[in-house]
Amino acid sequence: MKSLLALGIFMFALSFCGITEKLTGTKDFNPVNNSNAEPASKTEASAEKAVLTPDLSAKLDGEPLKWEEQGISWKLPKGWKQISKDRTMLNYASPDNAFLIASISNMADDFPVDASTEAFYTGAVTRMKNGEVKKVQYTEIDGIKGVEFIESSPEDKTGPQRHQWIAYRKYGGQTQMLNIMLSTKGSNFDNHADEFQAIMYSMGIVK
Repeated sequence: MKSLLALGIFMFALSFCGITEKLTGTKDFNPVNNSNAEPASKTEASAEKAVLTPDLSAKLDGEPLKWEEQGISWKLPKGWKQISKDRTMLNYASPDNAFLIASISNMADDFPVDASTEAFYTGAVTRMKNGEVKKVQYTEIDGIKGVEFIESSPEDKTGPQRHQWIAYRKYGGQTQMLNIMLSTKGSNFDNHADEFQAIMYSMGIVK
């Protein structure tokens, strides 16, 4: 069952960004080259280290959040409350309906982590070319390299806009995919943009 789940997630990532040809050795594949993003190839790409500046840290004046089951923690702004939390998913919200949603997926031991990470990156770059994403980069948070991207404002301002980071780690003897998302409706996103970055970059992750 775990192998089927891992295969499903990996194939979704491949279809999402179209790198199947590269993984199967097709010579016609050309890495994405975008002036606003890091190179797609994992052998060339470097990750920006997340820095929680004093200005960002000042926005996190609420109670710290510890996800004990997964060894992950965040600092939060004042007023954010728990909606739900179990072993694989966590959801917190602000008083005006901004959300922190974190999910964990356990993968097979032989899951192709590097190729999947590259697939998510390339997919986000493609979405940026289509105007759906305004920022994408490899970002290292607490020593773990992942793909960070911020969606563009939706045409319908009541629709969701997300700041997301996807990465992999080894924890408890298992390979895990970490999917960390901060989201609110488009009309409210700019009010929370700095808070979202602060929350994301405050994350502590047990490896």
